Amino acid sequence: MDKRTGSSGTSRRSVLRAAGWLGLATVATRVGFAPAPARAQGMPKDLVPEEKVEETLKRLFGNRPIRDAAGAIKLDLPLIAENGAVVPATVEVQSPMTPADHVKTIYIISDKNRRPMNAKFTLTPLTGAAVIGTNLRLGETTDVRAIAELTNGTLLQAKREVKVTVGGCGG
Repeated sequence: MDKRTGSSGTSRRSVLRAAGWLGLATVATRVGFAPAPARAQGMPKDLVPEEKVEETLKRLFGNRPIRDAAGAIKLDLPLIAENGAVVPATVEVQSPMTPADHVKTIYIISDKNRRPMNAKFTLTPLTGAAVIGTNLRLGETTDVRAIAELTNGTLLQAKREVKVTVGGCGG
């Protein structure tokens, strides 16, 4: 029999560790750090947007103008998404990507999602190219925006509608 373990094979260290966690949980509960009870999200009819797209844009960019730059931003999305839970998206911004002039951030915003901002990508000149790819989750047919923020503060946008269908029927 090993001196460090009892006959059950449990080490003294693991018993002390478990006792410590139990004591910590007891103190946390008495002090008021008990976990909050779980809450349901409610009925689907009660699920309203948490933030409108206009509020999201104002929160992210303030009153700065967002220029249409469909020529400088390539937004690759399917016209019809057969499955709104997985919509592939690629954004490519034409930029020199030098320390003085590069794309700092790329935002992907879906106008009709409950939370419009789908993704935010922070880039550096070391990235080499302003290209990102991701999968989006879209609840319904909506416009999807790719907004690029440049080092000089300029905001460029490309927008495209994606039709979300059930079963890919095009309806």
